[in-house]
Formats: sequence, structure tokens, C-alpha cells
Amino acid sequence: MKTTIDIPDSLMARCKKVIGEQHVTFRSLVEEGLDRVLEERIHRKPFKLKSIPFRGGGFQPGFDEASWDRIRDAAYEGRGG
Repeated sequence: MKTTIDIPDSLMARCKKVIGEQHVTFRSLVEEGLDRVLEERIHRKPFKLKSIPFRGGGFQPGFDEASWDRIRDAAYEGRGG
């Protein structure tokens, strides 16, 4: 299949250098590169956020029903804010 893509000049310059040094075609470089990236993405494990338990009972006394403004003000209390 034929297609058109835009390649940054700096990347194309690197391609031309490899093409000249290794006597390969641009097409073979593109195919090899796409194949590697696709294989990596297929076998990549999805990101999973690690659960980190904490030993607490939730909010400190007096903050159970506090608004976000109250919590923020307490966090910055004494810090010049």
C-alpha cells in the first residue's frame, strides 16, 4: 500500500545517513521501525496504579464535614498564604 507521510528534516537526514552507510532502502527502514514499535505496543502491559493502603481513620477531627476551602486554608496555615 502506498501512503504519504511528513517526516521532520532532522529525522530524514538520519535516515539518509543510515541508507548510505548500510545500503538499505528507505522502505525497509520504515517497515522495520513500524514493526518494532507495533510489537512493543502490543506486548506492553497497561499502566496500573499501585494501591497503597494507609493506616488512618480518614479525616482528622474537625474536618469530617469541612469544605474544600477550609481544608486548603488549614493546609497552608502559617505558610504566608
